[in-house]
Amino acid sequence: MAVPKKKTSKSKRDQRRATWRRKAALEAQKALSLGKSILTGRSTFVYPSAEEEEEEES
Repeated sequence: MAVPKKKTSKSKRDQRRATWRRKAALEAQKALSLGKSILTGRSTFVYPSAEEEEEEES
């Protein structure tokens, strides 16, 4: 069974976790911003509305 040769230092572990958390926080911020812009109607994001979906299905 494969075993790591040396223990990873706490600082290296914390550094990796901080990077992961920073990326996750950035994506969450983008999602929240997109959601707010869609609700206010200022969005440049193109998404199908419920009316358009019903017309395509018929």
